Amino acid sequence: MASTFAPRLVNGPFGDPGLLVELRWQGSAVLFDLGRNDGLPAADLLKVSHVFVSHTHMDHFIGFDRVLRLFLNRDKELRLFGPEGILDCVAGKLAGYVWNLTDDYPFVFDVTEVTVAGLRRARFRAATGFRREELEAVALAQGDATPATPLLVDEGHFRVRAAITDHKIPCLAFAIDEPTHLNVDGDALARAGFAPGRWLAQLKELLRDDAPAETRLVVARSDRTTTELTVGELRTLVRASRGNKFGYIVDTRFLPENLAVLLPVMHDADILFCESPFLDEDRDQAAMRYHLTAAEAGTIARLSHARRLKVFHYSPRYQGRGDLLRQEAEAAFRGRVDPGVLAELGAAVA
Repeated sequence: MASTFAPRLVNGPFGDPGLLVELRWQGSAVLFDLGRNDGLPAADLLKVSHVFVSHTHMDHFIGFDRVLRLFLNRDKELRLFGPEGILDCVAGKLAGYVWNLTDDYPFVFDVTEVTVAGLRRARFRAATGFRREELEAVALAQGDATPATPLLVDEGHFRVRAAITDHKIPCLAFAIDEPTHLNVDGDALARAGFAPGRWLAQLKELLRDDAPAETRLVVARSDRTTTELTVGELRTLVRASRGNKFGYIVDTRFLPENLAVLLPVMHDADILFCESPFLDEDRDQAAMRYHLTAAEAGTIARLSHARRLKVFHYSPRYQGRGDLLRQEAEAAFRGRVDPGVLAELGAAVA
């Protein structure tokens, strides 16, 4: 089964955090965190429709200006989500420049601030010099188990949920998933004499939206002609299966209250991308800096039943020793969780 999502870290494990997830069939992408992104091609950044910022420490937000410069004179709306305070941070960034020549620029930032009290929104338009326009607050989606784990986006072909954790400030972790993966049966396509094309993506969207069976669609044939058929007639070309899921955790502590919100959001991820700044021998330093150790990252991956673990965001103190962080995390992920740790975490892992 071809994956709908194509995730890749923006930088190496010692670089600023950032995860780009391309949505293969939509020709778009989402971006988690805005650390330095100079190495990311402009063409890839310009595919981004949604940006999810964990918090605005410099190594997670300094890439904002490059994104702004690339999008500035384009007819696009970029949706940005971040923790409490993100609206003021974006407004402050934008206020650092003069916008007297942007009256005819169509670009728009739509910014959502994620808090346990709800979602606050504002719009910043290039045409108004990025004057802040307050928007109506967004109610949390029905079915959320807790205000600390809101569903931020549901576009049908992908969803993003957050977990609000403690980094001595509110910090967001994220999970992106595809509710159902729809895979075209290539053999059935060939037998029917149809050719691949954009119409297949349209068919998938109609199926996700539960479109009426009589909905008609223009279909490309292998002889380069077209025909019009109904969704009901085409349904057998597509098979449904479990969708992909990826988790993203940075800058948090290994505490019961953090795990209580992280584990449900990250549960059953195909890949958990998790920070791993410190070795466990330096866990006092990790706790003081409100970060995880490699062993703690591995334990979170194991407790959340992730299929794979990818660690990054290494402290520079381990330059030349990055393999030790990866190995320690993997050992904890593949090993047995200490019963004492489970007892300490209590209800968080029940």
